[in-house]
Amino acid sequence: MSLSRRAVLAGTASIAAFAASGANAAMGPNDKFDLIIKGGDVLDPSQNLRGKRDIGIRFGLIEAVENDIPADRAQRVMSASGKLVTPGLIDLHSHVFPYGSAIGIPADELVAHQGTTTCVSAGDAGANNIAIFRRHIVAQTRTRLLAFVHIANFGLASFPVPELYNIDFAQVDAAAKAIAENADIVLGTKVRMSENVVAKNGLEPLKRAILACERSGTNGKVMCHIGGVETVALMSQILDLLRPGDILTHAYSGAPNIGGQFTNIVQDGKLLPAALAAKQRGVIFDVGHGGGSFDYTVCEAAMREGAGPDTISSDIHVFSGNTPGMPYLTWVMSKFLGLGFPLEQVVAMATSAPAKIINRGDKLGTLKVGAPADVALLDVVEGPVSFVDTRNNTREGKVHLRPFATVAGGVPFGRPYMSPFATR
Repeated sequence: MSLSRRAVLAGTASIAAFAASGANAAMGPNDKFDLIIKGGDVLDPSQNLRGKRDIGIRFGLIEAVENDIPADRAQRVMSASGKLVTPGLIDLHSHVFPYGSAIGIPADELVAHQGTTTCVSAGDAGANNIAIFRRHIVAQTRTRLLAFVHIANFGLASFPVPELYNIDFAQVDAAAKAIAENADIVLGTKVRMSENVVAKNGLEPLKRAILACERSGTNGKVMCHIGGVETVALMSQILDLLRPGDILTHAYSGAPNIGGQFTNIVQDGKLLPAALAAKQRGVIFDVGHGGGSFDYTVCEAAMREGAGPDTISSDIHVFSGNTPGMPYLTWVMSKFLGLGFPLEQVVAMATSAPAKIINRGDKLGTLKVGAPADVALLDVVEGPVSFVDTRNNTREGKVHLRPFATVAGGVPFGRPYMSPFATR
């Protein structure tokens, strides 16, 4: 008897859901937690929770969130006194395919700088090399990794040579197959629409990215990179083509096109009507700071007209990580604190909001009992701080966030070491 691909995918998803459902043995009165994170100021936007709590972890899952859990009930205790404790941070736009994409950084090396327990690879791999990412990177990385498959079949392996000057590299059926065959980790397609990437190919790369998602049968999303689009008219056409749930990344880029023209979502200080329409119909506006893709003046103008960010992401890679804008996730979050966003909203835009976008809102970006024990401990550093965007505009702030410790799947990065040491 043959099974349809949709039935197979549904069955696989059901098994995975059961495995992650918290179907572990109930704790008895003499059982101990594997780890207690004790005495922190817990902030979990997914539950509207804020206050001093202890977090009990057992079998890699959140077992309890209580006012006080006695230390003698744990095998190990991590002190969180004076720290902000949040769900593990989710970086919706990162480059974490080292040795394969030309610009990738090992995700586990980013943890100390970002507090990330989940990173999404933004098109590092295409149909031809997603298997390498899956078998040799995902399988050996403690940080949870997901991905958008690039519509170009080799992803970013050609960098800095543009991947879509030749539109033949954008192979719809190959991308659709890669999405469907890797549906447990692949979220959809990535396409870069800057003129210096697509040349004179206009809307065609985006059209192919959307078609690949549709043909995959997975309800995949498109992550569309902008900044330096060929013309303002094309920028509006891109916005009109994006579907509800698709992601506009580098939404606040101020980068010029090849001719030096500024063709982004804000023109003459005003938001393009197509940008507001896209926002209103449910296109996700993602920061994607990077080394050249965040302009305070664009962001502030867009915010004034109702097109503020839905998610905060880093676009961290080997080049952006060395720039003055320092696009590590917690530093980018701090820039939005400086823009007046409340702490709760900033944390939500790097936890519960991206978790929903990647269809994992019930388990990631949350500290709910039964969820994977992904936890970030942050220092909230008060005092004057200066920020710079990617176009040398500066803004002053009064506070910034700094990673202190990270727990992924119930196991800390560093002390206290677990015995036996295991991750998921």
